[in-house]
Amino acid sequence: MLTDLLLAIAHHLLIFGLAAVLVAEMILVRPQMSTADAAKVARIDIAFGVLAGLILLVGFGRVYFGLKGPDTYWSNIFFHAKLGAFLLVGVLSIWPTVQFIRWRAAIRRDAAFIPPPAEVEKARRFIHLELVVFFLIPVFAALMARGYGS
Repeated sequence: MLTDLLLAIAHHLLIFGLAAVLVAEMILVRPQMSTADAAKVARIDIAFGVLAGLILLVGFGRVYFGLKGPDTYWSNIFFHAKLGAFLLVGVLSIWPTVQFIRWRAAIRRDAAFIPPPAEVEKARRFIHLELVVFFLIPVFAALMARGYGS
């Protein structure tokens, strides 16, 4: 029972952390962003990857070591929707992450580098899409927790 509680707490805290990182990226990636903003968002995006990996690890820990057991989760359509939404957020994050890595490399070569406006706008659109899909995850979780989709 304690394991289930600790996994649930860790899972929720990690998800809130990921939400904070996404919002921070949305705030930093904006028209006329500075070199400092580009460097900062590249560092923050590393936290995004780490948090996402930990969420998957702890989440599957909940599935297999939690009180409900794997059958409860795998037989629920909203669990699949939640997992699918999470994976879609990950896929949507690829383009911005690649850009952030490129920007970081460009800053190393030229300390005055400023990300091109077209790249900034495209990254911003991807981040907005990530946030829209991300906010579906708690909807699916709430439905699942209340027994819908079984």
